Amino acid sequence: MTTDIAIVVYEGFDELDAVGPYEVFSNAAERGCDLDVSLRTLDSTDSVTASHGLRVEVAGTLADADPDLVVVPGGGWNDRSDASAWAQAQAGDLPAALADLHERGVDLGAVCTGGMLLAAAGLLDGRPAVTHAGAVDDLRETDAEVVDARVVDDGDVVTAGGVTAGLDLALHVVERLCGETVADRVATEMEYERRGEVYQADR
Repeated sequence: MTTDIAIVVYEGFDELDAVGPYEVFSNAAERGCDLDVSLRTLDSTDSVTASHGLRVEVAGTLADADPDLVVVPGGGWNDRSDASAWAQAQAGDLPAALADLHERGVDLGAVCTGGMLLAAAGLLDGRPAVTHAGAVDDLRETDAEVVDARVVDDGDVVTAGGVTAGLDLALHVVERLCGETVADRVATEMEYERRGEVYQADR
């Protein structure tokens, strides 16, 4: 059974937060891991501009998909940018959509300050989690249990630290789905050395 992964992007998302995991998942699929990955938006649009100016086309909206896992990138939170994870948290629509997806049984992953969007949705309340080092104090002001780890796996919610930690989150997800051998093959192909211990919550 194919695992459908949607990476939700928005104006001002950090490029590597989304593209890094996208490449990991795509490489895993090419190596026999039965998954499908796509870039999705909350509202209908043809393309989105990331924080460093990269413009990307999207496959459609979250509503058009039937994801098993939604991965949320961060971007611009620490600068309080007008187009950013911060702006998305203030608007509230994306956190509300994430809360609804989780309520319907969709697993969630967050890279960097994408974790703050999960926190804004109340999805990290009472849960171990991590975010970008520059936003850890903001995370501590929520009801999340802040953990010093590269990746925090709390079952149906997985969070990762800043930017490049998205590669480790994605490789961890691949390992969960298709085993360590496939994850290691993907890491080797990408010439990426996995970093940090994964904090595995007891559930």
